[in-house]
Amino acid sequence: MLNIQNLHAETAGKAILKGITLAINPGEIHAIMGPNGAGKSTLAYTLGGRPGYAVTEGLATFDGADLLAMEPHERAAAGLFLGFQYPVEIPGVSNLQFLREALNAQRKQRGEEPLSGAEFIKIARAEATSLGLDHEMLKRPVNVGFSGGEKKRNEMVQMGIIAPKLAILDETDSGLDIDALKAVGHGINTIMRKPDKAVLLITHYQRLLDYVKPDFVHVLADGRIVRSGGPELAHELEREGYVGIDGVAA
Repeated sequence: MLNIQNLHAETAGKAILKGITLAINPGEIHAIMGPNGAGKSTLAYTLGGRPGYAVTEGLATFDGADLLAMEPHERAAAGLFLGFQYPVEIPGVSNLQFLREALNAQRKQRGEEPLSGAEFIKIARAEATSLGLDHEMLKRPVNVGFSGGEKKRNEMVQMGIIAPKLAILDETDSGLDIDALKAVGHGINTIMRKPDKAVLLITHYQRLLDYVKPDFVHVLADGRIVRSGGPELAHELEREGYVGIDGVAA
C-alpha cells in the first residue's frame, strides 16, 4: 500500500529526514516511536503534503502511484488521512458542514456521486454514536471549545466518516486522559483494523499501543529508522528509554 524508499526531506532549509525506508501492507498497523526532534512529525507532514516540507531525495508510492507528485487534496482523495497532534479549530464552520464538504469533495475527485444531506447525517450520527461523541457536538464549530479528548474523539469521527485506506496519525494520544485514550484506541481498531486498510501510528509512549496492538514498531532517530521489531519493542522502550539504541544520542 505505502512504499517509502530512501526518503530525505527538509524544512526551513534544515535536513530532517535522512533516508527513511518503510513498507506498509494492507491490514497492517505500524507504530513509529522516537525521541523529540527525531523527525516523526516531519515524516507525517511530508507524506501528507504539508507546505514547507520539501523532499530532496527518495520516493514514496501509495497503491503504486507516485504519492509525492500528488497535491494534498489528491492524496486525500486517493485514501490518505492525516491526523494531527493538535487538531485545529475552525470558527464559524460546523462539524457537519465541514465533514460533508470534505467527503463530497473526495467523492467528486473519485468520480462518485455526492451524498445528500440526509444520507450524510445518517452516516455522521452512526459514527458519532460508535465513538461516543455527543450528536450535538456535530453541530458545533469544528473543535471550537472542545477539550483535548473531545478534539481527538472528533478526529476519530472524521476518520470514520471519510473511511480512508491509510491513516497517518501524528501523536494522536498526546495529552489524553485514560478514557479519551481508550476512545481513540477503539476508534482506530473499529475503523482501520481491516484487511484493506493500514495505519502509521506515531507516538511517544507505549500506553496507546496497549489498546492498538501494532504489527510492527519502529524507532526513528536523527531522521532514520534505526531499529524495528514487534510490539515487545515498545515495552522495551517504555522500560529502558532510547539511550543505548544506535543513532540515539546519550
